Amino acid sequence: MIPGIIGKKISMSQVFSDGGKAEAVTVIEAGPCIVTQVKTSAKEGYNAVQLGFGTAKKLTKAEQGHLKELGKFGQLREFRVDDTASVKLGDKVDVSQFQAGDVVNVVGVSKGKGFAGVVKRHGFHGGPKTHGQTDRHRAPGAIGATTSPGRVLKGMRMAGHMGHEQVTVKGLKVYKTDPERNLLLVIGAVPGNKNGLLLISRANKRK
Repeated sequence: MIPGIIGKKISMSQVFSDGGKAEAVTVIEAGPCIVTQVKTSAKEGYNAVQLGFGTAKKLTKAEQGHLKELGKFGQLREFRVDDTASVKLGDKVDVSQFQAGDVVNVVGVSKGKGFAGVVKRHGFHGGPKTHGQTDRHRAPGAIGATTSPGRVLKGMRMAGHMGHEQVTVKGLKVYKTDPERNLLLVIGAVPGNKNGLLLISRANKRK
């Protein structure tokens, strides 16, 4: 069985549980995906299944040769599997493999925030706002280490580019699936903007 599916973030909404509690849910368009390649440990060194999702306006000759008559897919992603014996090219993977109550992990690219200071990027509390300080409210403070080692250590938390990086959210509970419309509703938030690409895979354990 293929443990995951490719999708895109549609929107966020809310639902009410049986006890009347409001729950935030993310609506994901998941699939349908087509198996475009099957990798085996004998040939590639590991077992995996490549899925195609979405539609591309134009393909390179290399992509055309790889996909052949399977379709013009805009996204290709791999999922590791234990056994590839039951999978073959052209197989369809849709949201029906998930049921309400399942626990999934979602991988996406977080929203880009541009250049950010240490207060926004790392949660620093800033400098004193009184006692003669005038422009240190959101400053990082000293970054040196005096004579020894006499340099700025690697990994020092400083201002810089924030966001637009791969993020994995684990242990999200599936609230509902709609195979007819290829929709998957999960309780909680997932990374990325609207229409952002997501990889949804079955979780091994609850968060």
